[in-house]
Amino acid sequence: MQSLKQLLLITSAILLTGGLTACNTTPKKTIMHKDEFGMAEMFTYAVPGNEQEACEASRRALLSQGYIIHEANENNVKGRRKFQSDDETHVEIEFNIVCAANSKGSNSATIFANAVRDRYALKKNSSNASLGVGGIGSISLPFGASNDSMVKVASETISEAKLYERFYDLVERYLDDVKVPEPESTKAETGSANGRSQP
Repeated sequence: MQSLKQLLLITSAILLTGGLTACNTTPKKTIMHKDEFGMAEMFTYAVPGNEQEACEASRRALLSQGYIIHEANENNVKGRRKFQSDDETHVEIEFNIVCAANSKGSNSATIFANAVRDRYALKKNSSNASLGVGGIGSISLPFGASNDSMVKVASETISEAKLYERFYDLVERYLDDVKVPEPESTKAETGSANGRSQP
């Protein structure tokens, strides 16, 4: 009879402990990402000329800072640069640039730029070896060998205005170098429209 009482007491204690644990368990907070529109001035920049000239100046600006260009055409440029802050952290920044002409006759283009930062961390994987022992079976023992690898741990669009300002300053510097010379026929038409006679 006494053992039955003890059994009931133990069972009640277990149930009570489980109930308290369930009550103390709080649901994890869900972090919602909030998109912020209205910050276009950071990611866009208007320049004189056409979209081909804007993208070529952007390509040269990235090259001047050590970026490796892995895609470039008349209206799109992508470049990536790698950084090593310490032995166990690796960072890569990729610039994505799209150039688009503005309204017809404006002779200007807009550069749409965004930079994505990827962060990698060193993941250490130790190798274990099995050793057979008579009467016991096999035992796994670490022998110190490792197969380390870099694993991506974060990826985000950079929202630092100064980074983009410095990039646009470099683009301005290279714009004059990429300007396509105006055809002679266009110059003659322009001169006639202004009332100047051509020799």
